[in-house]
Amino acid sequence: MTSHEVGISAHELRKSYPGGRQAPRVQALDGLSIEVEAGTIFGLLGPNGAGKSTTVKILSTLSRADSGSAEVAGIDVARHPDQVRRVIGFVAQKSVADPMDTGRENLVLAGRLQGMRGAHARDRAAELLERFSLTPAADRLAKTYSGGMARKLDVAIGLMNRPQVLFLDEPTTGLDPEARADMWSELEAMAKVERMTVLLTTHYLEEADRLASRLAIVDHGRVVVAGSPEQLKDGLHGDAVIVELAAGEDAAEGLRLLERLPGLDEVLVDGRMLRGRAASGAETLPRVLAALDSARLSGARLAVASATVARPSLDDVYLRHTGRSYSAAAAAASEGVRA
Repeated sequence: MTSHEVGISAHELRKSYPGGRQAPRVQALDGLSIEVEAGTIFGLLGPNGAGKSTTVKILSTLSRADSGSAEVAGIDVARHPDQVRRVIGFVAQKSVADPMDTGRENLVLAGRLQGMRGAHARDRAAELLERFSLTPAADRLAKTYSGGMARKLDVAIGLMNRPQVLFLDEPTTGLDPEARADMWSELEAMAKVERMTVLLTTHYLEEADRLASRLAIVDHGRVVVAGSPEQLKDGLHGDAVIVELAAGEDAAEGLRLLERLPGLDEVLVDGRMLRGRAASGAETLPRVLAALDSARLSGARLAVASATVARPSLDDVYLRHTGRSYSAAAAAASEGVRA
């Protein structure tokens, strides 16, 4: 990738935060590096606490890295933050719209703050209201908007200055499934019309799979694997074989048993789940169940609750490169946040 094709680049970013009274510092980024081709949607995928939002804050000049370097639209974010701010749009996790202004007023104000003249700001606001199907609600107070409408307004605010690079920090968090799917459609259409570089952070596997042409999976502040969703899934040959043991059963014994089963590779245990890969899942699954059933009849605690075969998914990619499933990582991160 030549320099003029790069929309965003980051090299060996490191960032830590105080851990509290007598606690060690928290390492948010630990040598994270990414390169985003201009004009594409790039996804940063990882559970809460993986380092996604910290990366966005550094790239959008809201925070400074402890070390490493980064450029956005060819501009060094540490040396020229003012220049970076003029060419980016930013949609944060929390809404920035004033609930006591109308949708139109929020957009016009955002445009004026970015240096647009009144008529230009009003024209751009009208264009974006139409783009995101908000025209019927344009003159209603933002506090009356549904969650999906409010997020559309946030994205529109981020687009007012026609940015070269747009940061979308978990744009669909908190939306119901219908509103999330609607937002995905809007973001896909937006990317085609605006022709900009988009950095999308998300903890939804299906969101990254659908929207991003390339993505990086982030874990503990560093990129563990990067590529297009299809490339990453195609890198896992064969089928995923997944067996869930009943509550109270001995997953460790199941792991030892299945590791010896011919035709089943990369066997891992994740709670009560036993996961492996096979060239043909349909042929291997009956042998897996037969082996577990035979061991159970011999006294092992290996009763099966469910069993499935599936084509490779991003969850399988995450499991391959981190040693645990994405759902387990997300649950662990959520526990850490609550703690």
